[in-house]
Amino acid sequence: MRDADPRRRVPRTDALLADPGLADAVGTLGRERVKAAIVRAQQRARRGEITPEEVRAAALAELPAPAPRAVLNATGVVLHTNLGRAPLSAAAVDALVAAAGHTDVELDLRTGRRARRGREALDALAAAVPDAAGVHVVNNGAAALVLAATALAADREIVVSRGELVEIGDGFRLPDLLQSTGARLREVGTTNRTTRADYAAAIGPRTGFVLKVHPSNFRVSGFTSAVPVRELATLGVPVVADIGSGLLAPDPLLPDEPDAASTLRAGAHLVTASGDKLLGGPQAGLLLGAAELVERLRRHPLARALRVDKLTLAALAATLHGPVTPTRRALHADPAALRARTERLRDRLGADGVKVEVVPSVAVVGGGGAPGVELDSWALSLPERYAEPLRTGEPPVLGRVLHGRLLLDLRCVPADADEAVRAAVLRVGG
Repeated sequence: MRDADPRRRVPRTDALLADPGLADAVGTLGRERVKAAIVRAQQRARRGEITPEEVRAAALAELPAPAPRAVLNATGVVLHTNLGRAPLSAAAVDALVAAAGHTDVELDLRTGRRARRGREALDALAAAVPDAAGVHVVNNGAAALVLAATALAADREIVVSRGELVEIGDGFRLPDLLQSTGARLREVGTTNRTTRADYAAAIGPRTGFVLKVHPSNFRVSGFTSAVPVRELATLGVPVVADIGSGLLAPDPLLPDEPDAASTLRAGAHLVTASGDKLLGGPQAGLLLGAAELVERLRRHPLARALRVDKLTLAALAATLHGPVTPTRRALHADPAALRARTERLRDRLGADGVKVEVVPSVAVVGGGGAPGVELDSWALSLPERYAEPLRTGEPPVLGRVLHGRLLLDLRCVPADADEAVRAAVLRVGG
């Protein structure tokens, strides 16, 4: 009979578009994209490939997940480069959302006239590092160094130790980056030993500046020597120090990690750093130092091409104003509190029938910072087979595979996400 034809039960397009799950997708992906997925699922049902009752699920399954996807970082790596390094604080997220519309980014609302772009973020950065007479922000740490090299040493020389000519990631190397600006590198010393005399012998009328680079993601030990900024500052030429990590003031947890305030007090004329590392903010390149030098960089034509947008400025200002960032909270998490939290989650999973252990874990800073620092931590230990389904689930939960076990270290997982971790584990092995 005609009424028995299953194709008559295929849900209508308008009904599916009104379905809560698909309606939410319209809000993020657009009506036409969702409608096209629905039509394809309806056609599959009419061909008998799926039942009419499966059309909704088939349409949803065809729609792409939001990109990039939010993940839960249970790796124990605080600044995981592949996961976007520093997660923003709630205050920074709120500021970013507020800045998505029209803002006063370059307008003084009191006078109605044009104002200094990003003044709130710049004022907050200056307040955070009083030793910097001038501050500026560009779009990432590499851009900060490129701007300095272009403005101060194009067609001139940059004096740098051979032991500090590092690879900064993804195949990009510092020598290539600097030489792309038109500067010439004057390498001094050796891989493991460089002295003040090496720098002094290389300085001449063509010197643009001396560059001091923090190695960040590696250590050279044994028969070594390096020249501190305070000695380089006596050579009579500008000293640019790339501290990399974005640490603005000393942190007792990271005694060997240079910070902007101490580096400036030691005599550096300019400090460059990243905003999305230990500062715990958005991706940005920070420039701090002598007022005349920073102003020279700010007025260089290349500065326009490296300018940050209003979203970055808003998030950076909120990060600098406080509260404590997720990065700092994770770095300074109390191991005893982490153990108690991990044991509570283990007990709940055990009550659900999942066999899981609590084991000691070693967390690290990551993001090219403090390579020798190990953070005592604790983790859930599960069979390795959990790794892929947790990584590809919703939400994705990323742990660390070690000796045939999957370790889920909660140090970087927000405490209010423990239930999401539990639910994800149960979906795999419950």
